[in-house]
Amino acid sequence: MTKLRLGPIDDDKPIKVQFELPGSVHRDLLAYAKVHAQETGLAQPLTVERLIAPMLARFMASDRGFARKSRDSG
Repeated sequence: MTKLRLGPIDDDKPIKVQFELPGSVHRDLLAYAKVHAQETGLAQPLTVERLIAPMLARFMASDRGFARKSRDSG
């Protein structure tokens, strides 16, 4: 079985952000949450809202162009 890129999710104080997702993206996130729960041993899948921030953080951490620009500006 292929491992997911998103591992266990830390519990951090959230900041509320409201936005709209296309229905297809929401359905994919629900499916991802189910697979993530199975892979990490969670009894219940995380909500879509709890998945979005770690996914974005992982995306930004793996974006070499962003890392280069952040390093150069800091």
